Amino acid sequence: MKPISRLLIANRGEIARRINRTAHQMGISTVAIYADGDVDAPFVREADFAIALRGETSVDTYLHMEKVVEACKTSGADAIHPGYGFLSENSGFAEAVGAAGIVWIGPSPEAIASMGDKLSAKRLMEEAEVPILPGRQIRENEDATALAEEIGYPVLIKASAGGGGRGMRVVENSGELAGAIEAARREALSAFSDDTLFIEHWLAFSRHVEIQILGDHYGNLVHCFERECSIQRRHQKIIEEAPSPAVDEDIRCRMGEAALKAARKIGYSSAGTVEFLLSGSDFYFLEVNTRLQVEHPVTEAITGLDLVREQIRIAEGETLSFKQEDLSICGHAIEARLYAEDPENNFLPSPGKLLAWQVPTSETA
Repeated sequence: MKPISRLLIANRGEIARRINRTAHQMGISTVAIYADGDVDAPFVREADFAIALRGETSVDTYLHMEKVVEACKTSGADAIHPGYGFLSENSGFAEAVGAAGIVWIGPSPEAIASMGDKLSAKRLMEEAEVPILPGRQIRENEDATALAEEIGYPVLIKASAGGGGRGMRVVENSGELAGAIEAARREALSAFSDDTLFIEHWLAFSRHVEIQILGDHYGNLVHCFERECSIQRRHQKIIEEAPSPAVDEDIRCRMGEAALKAARKIGYSSAGTVEFLLSGSDFYFLEVNTRLQVEHPVTEAITGLDLVREQIRIAEGETLSFKQEDLSICGHAIEARLYAEDPENNFLPSPGKLLAWQVPTSETA
């Protein structure tokens, strides 16, 4: 593999600016792509080149695989960074990028596909001896009541192809089960065009803790410690912090090793996140996010790493420049997400005009 000289950033907004900054620091020129409404956005102005995708909706622009690949060819970019969201976890897009002779900055299409289906992911993790919660697929015409009683209430109904809290329902007793399955199946079909559901035991009192991983193409893997993301609303994260106040050194070592087992099982390279539910000193596999996450700066703040830089180096064929024993936690970092919601109406989304905005001037903010 040769060094990347021009990078197309297949995203918008904050993450596009974040990738652009590191690319420029590495001497790599950048290409922005944009929808009609983003023509004057900062991420477009800050890139060295910009290509209009000619469309107003995400489906017609940032989610349009053919347009994005064609923009890369037109611009002369030799690599694509997908950021997060949009096409970042689309194995078909990763495959199309590679087939076009373009460097894909991310894990292999096979690794992405293996974690895209939660049922398959659980089976793989069980084979890798990563702790998982008891659960089963809800097959059509199967007695879900018997399944729920076998697993034990409360249970979680979850879309196999799901994400972001969609297609999920917590069920406390048998009287709620049928309605929850029907609602979850309907939502999953609408959101993911796949109504496959599974049922697993629900930990009523647990924490959501995730482990940042990095791997190169030569089998070298490290974890970059944990992030705590238990403060959520409607399964959407609000506060992220690192290190977790609930994780001691013993849990950190065991959870980190479990994350590396998961990564080895699927031949993982690039940056990714293995998510767990923590209950007391026990933890259970939740999912793998096969991309850079929104919360990655929290990890960067406590480790001193630039995860985007590491992703680019790995895509260029470089080996990891550090080992597990070289990493340590320094300090504490917190990220808070800003939501446009109405607190007097069950915190429902409530967009409106932003009246004032002051950009922080501190380098630590």
